[in-house]
Amino acid sequence: MARAASGLAAAAVTGGLAAAAARIGYAGLTRRPPGGRANWARTNHRGEPVTLLEGPAVAIAAVAAAALAPGRPARGRAAFAVAGAGAAAFGCYDDLAGSGQRRGFRGHLGALAHGELTSGAVKIGGIGASGAAAGLLLGGPAGDIAVNAGLAAGGANLLNLFDLRPGRAIKVTLAAAGLLAAAGRAAGPAARPAALCAVAAPAGAALALLPDDLAERAMLGDAGANALGALLGTAAAATLPRPARVAALAVVVGLTAASEVVSFTKVIERTPPLRWLDMLGRRPAAGPASAADQAAAGAAQSATAAGADAAGAEAAGAGAQPAGPEPGAGPEPEAQAGRGARPGPETQAGPEARAGSEAQPGPAGPATPAAAATP
Repeated sequence: MARAASGLAAAAVTGGLAAAAARIGYAGLTRRPPGGRANWARTNHRGEPVTLLEGPAVAIAAVAAAALAPGRPARGRAAFAVAGAGAAAFGCYDDLAGSGQRRGFRGHLGALAHGELTSGAVKIGGIGASGAAAGLLLGGPAGDIAVNAGLAAGGANLLNLFDLRPGRAIKVTLAAAGLLAAAGRAAGPAARPAALCAVAAPAGAALALLPDDLAERAMLGDAGANALGALLGTAAAATLPRPARVAALAVVVGLTAASEVVSFTKVIERTPPLRWLDMLGRRPAAGPASAADQAAAGAAQSATAAGADAAGAEAAGAGAQPAGPEPGAGPEPEAQAGRGARPGPETQAGPEARAGSEAQPGPAGPATPAAAATP
């Protein structure tokens, strides 16, 4: 009982420190953005401006808290630091240098096969090397090292595939942290404190900036999502027994392979429980006008037409010839009464599916309206 209480207390302190560091770091970065504010500005799925500074703030806080968490040997601390910092650094490089012309593992590795080195290919290699280093630091037989390396690198890539809509990647982070904490509790009293502390750092840092992510003021980007995923993968490698680690790696590999041919966003939108969770706390999705709006627009159009008919009849009675419409005039496409805003693009910050991320932040530009106005 005493050990369980001390484990909970250590996890609470670790998560609290990560959350406080994330808020402080985000405030400092937004006041003085490295390289200027425009360097981190992107356009989200609504065409509205967001900042990528959330990612570095979350990554730095989570990595620091995970490396300093109690109840872990020095090599274990180093494994978390290497996996998280490496994923954050290479993710940040891709955020700032990526063009989005190549997408997915096939796109980046295909370009590499033809002699073109993309930022996504650099990120694949860098995160793979960071994961391998974390696996070596955790130690064990060669098979365990390979599985642990795969969890660290694969976790970094997989979580980034969910950073397509506000709050989605953070919700996945919190769900994965809960599952790992529960698995650690099932492993026995000795493993429980380490499991709780291992997931408290990424969960605390992510939760601290969830309001800004849901409000569509900021997004994790590759730097934040890759770092959180790498820390969760390393937590699984450090706390789960071998059969559970092998099963977790199989899930990571399977979902990553599926992302090359299936849109996670479309699957979520077609599954009511997942859609409800995805929209929890978010602004309503941009899309066609509601039925009430369409009815109101139709009534207004009918009233306008009736008024025009009455005016025409009055003019005819006075001997005037009502003017006809100009040749070729008519309602413009996508702007007729009863049609709402045009839906935004598929991703939160650009085209879907890329190496380690379906969301490619596009170049900064002027903000566009969230919805096209109906004349």
